[in-house]
Amino acid sequence: MANTKSAEKAARQAEKHRARNVALRSRMRSAVRKVTAAVESGNKEAATASYKEVVPVIDSLVNKQIIHRNKADRHKSRLAASVRALG
Repeated sequence: MANTKSAEKAARQAEKHRARNVALRSRMRSAVRKVTAAVESGNKEAATASYKEVVPVIDSLVNKQIIHRNKADRHKSRLAASVRALG
């Protein structure tokens, strides 16, 4: 339990921030799964379209400092490679 007024406020803010971060991360993971599912089904058009949707989602999490830029780049690179491999 927080001992001071400022610690109580910080705890309230941390709860709100955590809830928002969890929701945003979940949105990113769902978008990544959508690309992966399209790649596994072999549908290049759907995979390309969903890849174009996931890139701004990933980049926005980097700007909000929710995920590290290297992790974002790794995700984008691997997804792009899997979409390219569909040929």
